[in-house]
Amino acid sequence: MIIVTGAEGFIGSCLLALLNEHQYHDIILVDDFNALPARSLNLIDKKYTEKVERSHFFSWMDTHAHEVQFVFHIGAKTDTTEKDEAVFKELNLRFSQELFKKCALEGIPMVYASSAATYGAGEFGYQDDESKLEVLNPLNPYGRSKNDFDKWVLSQEHRPYFWAGLKFFNVYGPNEYHKARMASVVYHAYHQIKNTGEVNLFQSHRQDYEHGAQMRDFIYVKDLCEVCLFLMHHRKNSGIYNLGSGKARTWNNLAQAIFMALNKPVKINYVPIPVDIRDSYQYFTEASMDKLRQIGYTNPFTSIEDGVKDYVCNYLEKESWR
Repeated sequence: MIIVTGAEGFIGSCLLALLNEHQYHDIILVDDFNALPARSLNLIDKKYTEKVERSHFFSWMDTHAHEVQFVFHIGAKTDTTEKDEAVFKELNLRFSQELFKKCALEGIPMVYASSAATYGAGEFGYQDDESKLEVLNPLNPYGRSKNDFDKWVLSQEHRPYFWAGLKFFNVYGPNEYHKARMASVVYHAYHQIKNTGEVNLFQSHRQDYEHGAQMRDFIYVKDLCEVCLFLMHHRKNSGIYNLGSGKARTWNNLAQAIFMALNKPVKINYVPIPVDIRDSYQYFTEASMDKLRQIGYTNPFTSIEDGVKDYVCNYLEKESWR
């Protein structure tokens, strides 16, 4: 039996699809299933054993923990514009701590979602070096909650025999229809281009970056899920790992890939970064992927040209789900 928290969301549902493809069907889905009705479409045609409300999950675990073979803890509050620290402490920190302690007690291996937001402005680089967690300075409450949990995990005397925290970089791909403002730029840009033939990208408010030349490490959600599956089988070398493509690309590159996928001419407008996120805006992220490679992960990561083409042509254009 495998548990996936956040199973109705973007990444959780794509992970469920991959598990199904590998003939894993005895899966327990954990989420707030009534919180956002549009997310239920992410579970269409998926195979699983049971859905458990997050609020009832630990009482369920008290009865069924002995049946569980692996936990993917993907569920979290991911809104980087939310300023209420208490929201993140409850959903991203306390819930995660309780689940980690339960897995340690019951001997259940666990993979959980951390975030590249823990790196803040990147002043200490993007090496997944656990000794640097204390000096990292995340720029928003979401990033702080993820870094706080990473630090808490490392402070624990009792841990699952295998655990891994994955610092997700900029993830895009199918099943994010419900995410509204927090959906990927690929999703929003696709709809802009379809509606107007043009796309808006953020201006640069720094002299060392041209407009649209800010860089991100974009990772296709299918690649991310493949790493999760690898770790489920690997079950050694516990620790915190980056999970990006390892190659930073510009927002201009990303937009151009969308126009190419749609076979449309490139037309980009540059607009000011909203004031509420301007101070916390990251101009460059690039995951060092050496640590994951060193433990044996050899699969290549999808280029944004190929990933965007798959996402646009096989999902957005067809209004289909993973």
